[in-house]
Amino acid sequence: MSRHDDLARAWAGLRTRLADAAAAAGRSAEEIELLPVTKFFPASDVQILVDLGCRSFGESRDQEARDKIASLAQSPDFPDDVSWHMIGQIQRNKARSIAGWATAVHSVSSVKVAAALDRGSVDARAEGRRQSPVGVYIQISLDGDVSRGGVDINDPAAVDALCAQVDAAQGLEFVGLMAIPPVGADADRAFAALAAERDRVQADYQQCLGLSAGMTGDLEAAVKHGSTCVRVGTALMGPRPLTSP
Repeated sequence: MSRHDDLARAWAGLRTRLADAAAAAGRSAEEIELLPVTKFFPASDVQILVDLGCRSFGESRDQEARDKIASLAQSPDFPDDVSWHMIGQIQRNKARSIAGWATAVHSVSSVKVAAALDRGSVDARAEGRRQSPVGVYIQISLDGDVSRGGVDINDPAAVDALCAQVDAAQGLEFVGLMAIPPVGADADRAFAALAAERDRVQADYQQCLGLSAGMTGDLEAAVKHGSTCVRVGTALMGPRPLTSP
């Protein structure tokens, strides 16, 4: 079976799964983005997925993403409505570069990174390298272990301060919250806690805040609790190439 056929079959299966999860939750699948995670996979896989109708992709390494985007931009048939999402942890010294290519960032959890992304986005817009602010999901730590990324859910003042900073930033757009369930945690309880935190934060903002939550193994629980963006990696792309670190 060809790579195209493999990806087409996996993509169709995941879309069916998402539709079933949405129906079970009384929601429309149209309001939930299924985000292919293409880190470690070649630009040719992205092109196949684009041909299958995908228009958003998740990457976690700045250099890899930039190389992939540049390669695809050389194709006259590559659509201009594709969006790229940074889903990995961000080093402050990479923020300026990321602001040049990322439509949205799903992992902001510090004042310094948010400020660096803001400066990078403002400069990129001034230089004509992007037309809109960087969409930002604030990452929430559901178990308080901020060493693995995220603002402690048990410190609402810290959550509120970072949300307010991002919302006020000229080069950023506050679009929602993100969290990954702690290892061994019950996904249903974890996503319920995230949804409750989103509802608490939502009271202070006019825009509808989304939830970046759920991956292949727990998408049903995430959709049940309001996820608007589900990330799918191995179940779509298959095992990572042997050359990946």
